[in-house]
Amino acid sequence: MLTALARTATRRPLTVMLLWGLFLLLGFGLGTGVFARLSDNVPEVPGTESESAARYLEEMDPAGSSITGVVAGTPVADAGLRAEVERAVADVREVAGVAAVPDPYVTPGMIAEDGHALIVPVTLEGGLDDDAEERTLDAAAERIREIDAPDVHVSGGPLLGLQMGERAQQDVKNAELISLPVVLALLLVVFGGLRSALLPLVVAVSGIAGAFLALFLFSEVTDISVYAIQVTTMLGLGLAVDYALLMLVRFREERRTTEDVVEAVHRTVAAAGRTVLFSGLTVAVSLTGLLVFPSVFLRSMGLAVAAVVVIDMLAALTLLPALLVRFGGRIPPAKTPRNGEEEGRFFARVARFAARRKVAVLAVTVPVLLVLALPVPGMSIAVGDARQLPADSEARQLQDTVAAHFPPGTGVSPVVVVARPGTDDATADRIRALGPGATTRELPGGGAVIEIRPPGEADGAEATALVERVREVRSDAPVEVTGTAARLVDFREMLAERAPWAALTVLAGIVVLLFAFTGSVLLPLRTVVTTLLSLAAALGVVVWVFQDGHLAGLLGAEGLGALSLTAPPLIVAIAFGLAMDYELFILARMREARLRSGDDQEAVVTGLSRSGRVVTCAALLLAVVFAAFMTGGFSPILQIGLGLTLAVLIDATVVRMLLVPATMALLGRHAWWAPRPLRRAHERFGVREEQPELPRKKVPSGV
Repeated sequence: MLTALARTATRRPLTVMLLWGLFLLLGFGLGTGVFARLSDNVPEVPGTESESAARYLEEMDPAGSSITGVVAGTPVADAGLRAEVERAVADVREVAGVAAVPDPYVTPGMIAEDGHALIVPVTLEGGLDDDAEERTLDAAAERIREIDAPDVHVSGGPLLGLQMGERAQQDVKNAELISLPVVLALLLVVFGGLRSALLPLVVAVSGIAGAFLALFLFSEVTDISVYAIQVTTMLGLGLAVDYALLMLVRFREERRTTEDVVEAVHRTVAAAGRTVLFSGLTVAVSLTGLLVFPSVFLRSMGLAVAAVVVIDMLAALTLLPALLVRFGGRIPPAKTPRNGEEEGRFFARVARFAARRKVAVLAVTVPVLLVLALPVPGMSIAVGDARQLPADSEARQLQDTVAAHFPPGTGVSPVVVVARPGTDDATADRIRALGPGATTRELPGGGAVIEIRPPGEADGAEATALVERVREVRSDAPVEVTGTAARLVDFREMLAERAPWAALTVLAGIVVLLFAFTGSVLLPLRTVVTTLLSLAAALGVVVWVFQDGHLAGLLGAEGLGALSLTAPPLIVAIAFGLAMDYELFILARMREARLRSGDDQEAVVTGLSRSGRVVTCAALLLAVVFAAFMTGGFSPILQIGLGLTLAVLIDATVVRMLLVPATMALLGRHAWWAPRPLRRAHERFGVREEQPELPRKKVPSGV
C-alpha cells in the first residue's frame, strides 16, 4: 500500500504539489473564517439538566443575555461624569436589540462604596439571531467605551466569547511568528542545510492550513470552542514537523546506499512511511476517546484534532515524497560513521547502560515519576472566568476593577433555578431560603426563575454545593437548575460516567494497532504502562503549578484553585497519542534490527541508537511549538501547553531513553511474544514493508 502511494506521488510530483497548493489556499482563505464562529460555551452537555433548563429559558424568558460595563478611576459623584454616564445610558437604551439599561446612579449596588467606580449592566432582548446580537453588542459596547473616564471596560456574556475569539486569533499569529523561525533554526542545526530544513516547514504550513479548514467545516455542524484554534494549530504544526523530520532522516540514510533519488524516496516511504502511518493512526485513535463524551466541546475537539493529524500524515506521505523527488537530489546523504565508530553512539551507550542496570533504572525512574504524579488525585476542574485571560485583556481588566472596588461576589453568575408550571409554593419557598437575597421573576405560562447568588466564585465549591442542595430540596417538583455552577456539576458527572468507557475505547484501539505494528502482545501492554507513568507525571506538575499556584507567576499566570475543565481531557488524549508517536519511532528501528540480526538484546541498542536522535530532535521541536503557544497568557492554553510540553519531554527522555531499554531488557525475547493464533493472524493481516535480504541467523521460534 505504502509503496503504491509512494509511486503515485513520485510519478506526478508537480500534480501532487499543485493539489496541495490549492489546499493551502483553501485553508488560509476559507478556513480562517472559523475565527468569527468561535464559542465559549464549553461546559454545555446535551441531555443534562442544566442544558434542558437553559433551552427552556431561551424559549420562555423574554430577557436575553447581558453584558457589563464598568467605569472607574475618578469620583463617580463628579457632575461631568454623571452627565456623561446618563447620556450613554440613554443612548444604549435606544440601540436596537437592547431590552434594559438601569441607571447606575439610582439602582442599588451599582456604585462602589469607595465612590470611584460604577457598573452599567445591559440586558439584551431574547430571541435575537447571531448577526442581530453581534450588531447590538458592538453598538452598546462602543457607546459605553466613549464615556470619558480613566478606566472604562465592557465585557461579559456573549461579548466575553467574542473577546476570547479575538485573543485566540492574535495568540495564534504570535505563536506562529515565534515558533516557525525557531523551528527553522533548529532544523538548520539538525540537517546543516536550508533545503532540508525548509521541507518540514512546508509540511507544517500544510498542517496549519488543514487545522483551519477542518475547524471551519466542523463549525458548519457544531460549535467550535475558542480553545480549538490554539490546540489544533499547535498540534498540527508540531506533528507535521515530527513526521517530516522522521521521513527526511530516513531519506538521507537511504541516499547513502543509492544515488537514485526516486528509489530512495520509495524506500523511505516503505520504511519510515509505515511508522508515520501507524503513528498518525495511533494519535487519531487516542483522540477518539473524546467522542465517547456527549459534550459538544470534547467531541468537536476530538474530531477536529484527529482530522488535523490525518492531514499531517497524508502530507508527509504524499506532499513530502513529491517535494523530495523534485528537490531531494540536492539534499546530501547522511554522513557515514567513521571506521569503528558506532552510529548514534551516545544513545547506544544510554541503551546499554539502561539494559545492564535495568532494575536500578526502574527503581529510580518509576518512583520519581510517581512523585511528580502525586498532585493528580487532588485535581479539581472549573469553568473559569476572565481571570484566565492575560492582565492586558479587557475582560480581565473589567473583572479586576470590579474586584478592587466592589464587595466579593459582585457580578458573580447566579445559580438559576427554573420552576416550571406546577411547582408548589412550599417548594419555591424552600429553594429561596437556601440563599439570602434570592430574587424571583415570573415567566410566561406560569413558570418562574429563582436566582440565588452564591458566596465565592460562580463555579466555586460553595456554588456547586448550592446546586446540589437545590436538587435535594426540590424533591419531585418540576424544578431544574442551570447556570455556571450547575453546568460544572453536570460536566463533572459526565466525565466521571464516561471516562472509563473512553479509556477502554482508546486502550483497545491502541493495543490493536501496536499489535498490528509489532506482532507482540506484551509490547502494547508495556507501552501503555510506561506512557501512563509519563502522562501522570506531566499532569501532576500542571496541577501543582496552575491549581496550587507554585511557580505560576513565572508563566505569567496565577494559581486559580482548579484547572480549566478543558485542560485535563485534552492533555490526556493528545499526550497519550504523542507518546505513541515516539514509541513507534523506536519500535520500528528495533523491529528492523531484530529482523536483520535475530539478536533481541542488540536490537534494543541498535533501535535506540538509530532512533534516539530523531526522537530527541522531534521532542525538542514539538516542545518549542507548544512553548510558543504559551506566550499568549491565556490560562487554559498555558495549562495545555505546559502539560503537553512536559509530557513530550519526559516521554522522549526518561521513558524512551531509560524505561524502554530497561523494560525491553527485562522482558528479553518474550517482549515480542504472541500466542500462536495471534501470531498467525499477524503474519496474515499485519501491515509490513518489504524487507531486504536478511542474514541467515535464525530468530527463536514462537517469538
